[in-house]
Amino acid sequence: MIETSTESLDFTLSADQQSIRELARDFAETELKPHRLEWDESQEFPMDAFRKMADLGFLGTLMPTELGGAGLGAIENAIIIEEIARVDPAVALSVAAHNGLCSSHINKFASKEIREKYIPALAKGEVLGAWGLTEPSAGSDAGGTRTVAVREGDHYIINGSKNFITHGTVGKTAVIMAVTDRGKGAKGISAFVLDKSMPGFFASKKENKLGMRCSDTSSLTMENVRVPASNLIGSEGEGFIQALQVLDGGRISIAALSVGTAQGAFEAAIQYAQVREQFGKPLAQQQATQFKLAEMAMKIEAARILTMKAAWLRDTGQSFSKEASMAKLFASEASVQISEEAVQIHGGYGYIKEYPVEKFWRDSKLLTIGEGTSEVQRMVIARKVMEEYAA
Repeated sequence: MIETSTESLDFTLSADQQSIRELARDFAETELKPHRLEWDESQEFPMDAFRKMADLGFLGTLMPTELGGAGLGAIENAIIIEEIARVDPAVALSVAAHNGLCSSHINKFASKEIREKYIPALAKGEVLGAWGLTEPSAGSDAGGTRTVAVREGDHYIINGSKNFITHGTVGKTAVIMAVTDRGKGAKGISAFVLDKSMPGFFASKKENKLGMRCSDTSSLTMENVRVPASNLIGSEGEGFIQALQVLDGGRISIAALSVGTAQGAFEAAIQYAQVREQFGKPLAQQQATQFKLAEMAMKIEAARILTMKAAWLRDTGQSFSKEASMAKLFASEASVQISEEAVQIHGGYGYIKEYPVEKFWRDSKLLTIGEGTSEVQRMVIARKVMEEYAA
């Protein structure tokens, strides 16, 4: 007889985790929902809302308590992001980027001195963080980085530009990847902490986007920025490897964001289908709509389980790169599909801004692009699978 154990198979949230979910949901419903269309139309970054989230600890979820953070894990972070995305994915995107990229990179790889200098303000939400990897000529191929850092005594002189940077304008602290040794390719890329007090470091073009419109996305420019050598994160040449590990964690956040976006669109579709009558009965009672809703519900549940598994692996110190890519790939593509079906269920009304599904649809597409495109995720998954089954 095969002996079975259920000790490690538990899908139930703890009481603390359930409280976190309720807190995040209540905040999203009361503080975000009334303004989401206004922010989307104006592309205004909702700074007041972020100050309130900072008070709740949502901007320091993954940071240690001794540095002002909440000391939570990847599961709790995913719960918060999902609940915010269920109401406004654009706000959730900024929360995910702040926690999962800039702050996490500094906390995981920087020196004690740099961590103590920058993490407390980031964890308390006193400043927002940006993370600069992407460039005009270096997207998925980050090895094509053109930004350069040249050592001069106790400083590095950094020149270059980054684009598609979340919080490029509103962020005050940034982690920037720059080439310190061109001859070493990706192994010649290093990471630095910069802040807007440094002359020559500034935001430039602000992007006018299809979706996620209130999440600030801008270019960053560096013109002869003098950065203390102590602001180098780790050693020279480690920046690209660090970035890949940071992206692994960030992909769990994007997966959670995708689940929340899909959940919000799904709930809007159900609500509409229950009150909208066609051919003498509500859409919800018609089999064609029921089949759509069933498919949507199944994909959301599968995406959530993949996301929570990746988060659990991270929290328990296990390898999670493959699982993070699986969660991000499946959840992001499911989010696009579910949001589009929600628009279809609404019919013509789904194309009108009075109803939330058109925004969920627009917002969802970025999720298949940011923090590694779907194509990149398939490359990561295939590589990991081949490593596992190598002879």
